Amino acid sequence: MNWISNYVRPRINSIFSRRETPDNLWTKCSECGTMLFHREVSDNLNVCTSCGHHMAITPRDRFEALFDGGIFAEIDVPVPIADPLTFRDQKKYPERMKVAQKTTGEKDAMLVVAGEMGRTPIVAAAQDFSFMGGSMGMYVGNAIIAAAQEAVKLKRPLILFSAAGGARMQEGILSLMQMPRTTVAIQMLKEAGLPYIVVLTHPTTGGVTASYAMLGDVHIAEPNALICFAGPRVIEQTIREKLPEGFQRAEYLLDHGMLDRVTARTDMRDELITIVRMLMGMSPQIKGDLPAPDEVIAIGSEAAEAKG
Repeated sequence: MNWISNYVRPRINSIFSRRETPDNLWTKCSECGTMLFHREVSDNLNVCTSCGHHMAITPRDRFEALFDGGIFAEIDVPVPIADPLTFRDQKKYPERMKVAQKTTGEKDAMLVVAGEMGRTPIVAAAQDFSFMGGSMGMYVGNAIIAAAQEAVKLKRPLILFSAAGGARMQEGILSLMQMPRTTVAIQMLKEAGLPYIVVLTHPTTGGVTASYAMLGDVHIAEPNALICFAGPRVIEQTIREKLPEGFQRAEYLLDHGMLDRVTARTDMRDELITIVRMLMGMSPQIKGDLPAPDEVIAIGSEAAEAKG
């Protein structure tokens, strides 16, 4: 028996051929510091299983958990002018857009879809904070208008999940013009007698808070979400006073009458189903196993092409 070839060499090879542990297997909670297994976090909708801290979640992951069977149809949103102001800071605006699109896999900061939630047909829109801070530009304005028009057309309620740092500075005054545009879109829903429910997630700030995020019939927030127009640091520097503990957080706003509910993400689906069915005059949801939802027909231009 050759000790070197039969034992030492295989042992050395096994050491150097070991696979390294992937970096994305574990997630550290930014609130309590607990290391969480990625699958456990994903199954819990990106909510820490140790302290309940709500981490960021993409609109697609949110919708997969919200809709029956994770099935929904995207609604086409008109694409605005790419760079209306030829804006440039450290990078050109189109370059920043390409980076954000590559990172998130989305066209812009808002996704609009339609589907069934507990057998309740709805239209939903969600902002993606990872896309340039969820900033409100012309595309976001177009997305909300498209969502409102589709909701009126299908006679469905609209549920919007807000998450934004405010207006998009690269579009200047054009981004601020989305505030009155989206206000008119929400008015279309009210005139049609359709519910408009807003779920405010962390963070919802700036012009978004000053427009469509605070125009809902019902306002729900995720726990500890920052909801404000100007941030706490800016206010403290302006008034030169220390703000109360938890100021501008969801629980503080609930206590002061700014919100209707603060609901954990894991309970949000049942909460929304109950509220929507109540506002639409529908019978209460029957909980239990449901049959698979009918195949969702594509909405927008794809449907038109299919018919043609």
